[in-house]
Amino acid sequence: MEFTETYKQTGPCAFSPNARFLAVAVDYRLVIRDVLTLKVVQLFSCLDKITYIEWALDSEYILCGLFKRPMIQAWSLAQPEWTCKIDEGPAGISYARWSPDSRHILTTSEFQLRLTVWSLLNTACIHVQWPKHGSKGVSFTKDGKFAAICTRRDCKDYVNLLSCYTWEIMGVFAVDTLDLSDIQWSPDDSAIVIWDSPLEYKVLIYSPDGRCLSKYQAYESGLGVKSVSWSPCSQFLAVGSYDQMIRVLNHLTWKVFAEFTHLSTVRGPCAAAVFKEVDEPLQLDVSELSLSDEFAKRNADNAAETYIQVRYDLMEVPITLPSQKPQADKPNPKQGIGLMSWSNDSQYICTRNDSMPAVLWIWDVQHLELAAILIQKDPVRAAAWDPTCPRLVLCTGSTNLYMWTPSGAYCINAPFPNFSIFDLKWNSDGSCLLLKDKESFCCAAVPLLQESSDYSSED
Repeated sequence: MEFTETYKQTGPCAFSPNARFLAVAVDYRLVIRDVLTLKVVQLFSCLDKITYIEWALDSEYILCGLFKRPMIQAWSLAQPEWTCKIDEGPAGISYARWSPDSRHILTTSEFQLRLTVWSLLNTACIHVQWPKHGSKGVSFTKDGKFAAICTRRDCKDYVNLLSCYTWEIMGVFAVDTLDLSDIQWSPDDSAIVIWDSPLEYKVLIYSPDGRCLSKYQAYESGLGVKSVSWSPCSQFLAVGSYDQMIRVLNHLTWKVFAEFTHLSTVRGPCAAAVFKEVDEPLQLDVSELSLSDEFAKRNADNAAETYIQVRYDLMEVPITLPSQKPQADKPNPKQGIGLMSWSNDSQYICTRNDSMPAVLWIWDVQHLELAAILIQKDPVRAAAWDPTCPRLVLCTGSTNLYMWTPSGAYCINAPFPNFSIFDLKWNSDGSCLLLKDKESFCCAAVPLLQESSDYSSED
């Protein structure tokens, strides 16, 4: 794996959907770089510090959220002199997003007073009153024809279906939730999933015309749903709960066909490979080298310097995983499935139980079994699947990058001193990774995955 040099960043960074550009926020400046060379292609100056950026789907426009003002600025790569500024006045702006046609921007005001659709073509705007959430509660169909927007009025939750061409409301239906948490269209646009707040375990499947296809409730007492994710093929719906389990529903009957439990002790029989990150000290003995007297005097007390690398050891079961007990007197307990992500082929799903933050679980949905467990030294910060093949990359805030494929797992050391990887993102074509430290970033070129390769666990 080849790494670029590091560059400054002070906020969000994002690859363009066409995989050609990388947008980087540096204080109030928006820097657009070419992905292949990382040379600066465009430089835009905003009116305040950039707290959010999002590319339009056609990669021609990009918006910047200046939520401290609050204000939105949009820029065009093809016409650098063109600019757009959106200011809601006293209502404020808490969030902004692009529509699928890349020619409209949707903003949500503070206190969820209204959602506004702004047109870049004719400066027209359309309002939807009482949106349920700021950054959540809006989902678009994959074909870009419709938007589902959650609203709340008279103490009841509703879903508004809008046409993304005319922005007319095509239909409104009430949903059976106490306090709607979020909404997602299925990738094939055939169904809508809605789930309730953690205080009420309820997952609802609706058809686009508002018919309730299924209601699912795993249990009644206790905190409920924490994460929900469709498989890319739309055949499976994974629901992660506070009871440290994920349940996978099928798209034909909407019944649970798989339950995966995250236990602190893994016992046999178990077909999963258990990888544990361990230190591998390297001793550099300089005692027998011919050195100058001055150098030898400075290093007399450190004749043998120690450098630490890491590797994965393959562990045997039974094994007890590092876990922590959530504090009962504090809200939002660190427990349950807080991270959940499908591989591009829908065969694997990776999960993190927040009461075991340093452990990543990889489940094989095709064979209904646990495929691997990765035990890290530090809590898992981020994990992302290669968009082109079943390859998982994760980071823990250390100087190392970790990879898993069906062939094995291995550790990679970033070649920069004091560069800790806190976040990572794939380019849409799977050719490179964006790695973020607190105030800098670099890119890593990722080799194509050879299915027949025998990966070792070491760098």
